[in-house]
Amino acid sequence: MALPRIVLHSFLTSLESFSIISINILNLINQILKYTPHFLRNRIEHRPGLIKILDNIGWLFLDKVLRMGVGLLVGVWVARYLGPENFGLLNYAMAFTGLFGAIATLGLQGIVIRDIVNSPKESNAILGTAFILRFLGGLISFLAIIISIGLLRPDETLTKIIVAFFGFILVIQSGEVIKWWFESQVQSKFVVWIENGVFLFIAAVKVGMILSHASLLTFVIVAFFEALLGTIFLLLFYWKKTGSLTSWKPDLTVAKRLLLDSWPLILSGLAIAIYMRIDQVMLGQMVGDHAVGIYSAAVRVSEIWYFIPGIIVSSVFPSIIEAKKTDENLYNQRLQKLYDLMVWIALSVALPMSFLSNWLINSLFGSAYIEAGPILSIHIWTAFFVFLGVASSNWFIIENRQILSLQRTALGAVTNVLLNLFLIPKYGVTGAACATIISQAMASLVFDIFQKKTRQMFKMKLRSFNILRTTLIIWRIRK
Repeated sequence: MALPRIVLHSFLTSLESFSIISINILNLINQILKYTPHFLRNRIEHRPGLIKILDNIGWLFLDKVLRMGVGLLVGVWVARYLGPENFGLLNYAMAFTGLFGAIATLGLQGIVIRDIVNSPKESNAILGTAFILRFLGGLISFLAIIISIGLLRPDETLTKIIVAFFGFILVIQSGEVIKWWFESQVQSKFVVWIENGVFLFIAAVKVGMILSHASLLTFVIVAFFEALLGTIFLLLFYWKKTGSLTSWKPDLTVAKRLLLDSWPLILSGLAIAIYMRIDQVMLGQMVGDHAVGIYSAAVRVSEIWYFIPGIIVSSVFPSIIEAKKTDENLYNQRLQKLYDLMVWIALSVALPMSFLSNWLINSLFGSAYIEAGPILSIHIWTAFFVFLGVASSNWFIIENRQILSLQRTALGAVTNVLLNLFLIPKYGVTGAACATIISQAMASLVFDIFQKKTRQMFKMKLRSFNILRTTLIIWRIRK
């Protein structure tokens, strides 16, 4: 009984510490806002919907910045401790199980959020049904993972054990439907409290494991318990806040409706997983785990910025849905502003990172990972297409064009696999990075040219690359 009490005490201490940090940071932000230019503050103060969105973005941004800072620090320490070979095996296992993540989630997130926003009275039926579907999807994914890794690496017992642990996390994460409810209410701060309390506790545990010279498998087990604790506390918090956990009512009619809308997104998500993670899996099969370790070091730094479009889009998604209901012009204006913002953020990230890549990799990961520097300078430019892809993904949900979403991601997946087959044998990890950026461009931008319904979106994305135009828009807003 002593160990559970210690774990609970440590978690609550982490949560309390995070809450104090959050309050201090938010107080600082409020002080800074006092000095915001009058024209901008006036526009914000008279738009309560915008204030709610900004508050939600603030909490999500705080969540991701904390994870980015602490996660990168601890992750780099783990990478140094394990070395490229073991770090590569760890990332191979995560990438391999990630290929099955779309089956586990069933493409339900955007659909569930959309339906709760549109039909709030049906939220209990939607959540209950989504939870059952998500659990079954996770179980099917786990079984598929076990069978597949047994066929690919039949003689590697450690690899199969690690993959099994990561695979079962997909089952545990069924409770993430609660996150979708909070997102639909634009109240992500509650999720931030829970997830970061667990995250900080586990980060401290990992540091202790490094100092005590723990094995690779121990790190995997800790990752498993991180997912388990996160789900348990999320369920308890939702129940305490709403008292309606027991009122979830799975409904067969709702299940059919959700799956009818989401099945293209399942295949689309699978295609996304392929062109986001297949490079690490193929490197592991064609070159070795050491190459995966080098590539993963570069990808970890490159992809750490991908949280930015996610938190912005998840916060503005409900307002874009509302605009679609009332005013088509306003709807298009909000989409264009979203694309403009994505390109500017991507440029501000990619440009300095491409010049600092060698120094950054050497400073963070050490000389053992020095080969990852040139890989980072290439891979970082995928941010343009990833950011635009995330921003435009919800357009397919709002317009109920999931088939088109499937087609574009399938194009990206096929492109990435074919390019990896051609480039990895010749250029190794550099070839994998080049394959990734080309496939992302094909899916997020080039695809829109060939579909009549998406050509308008293609034009909007092209306009977002016009730096002069965006600068003039900002100047007009100021005036």
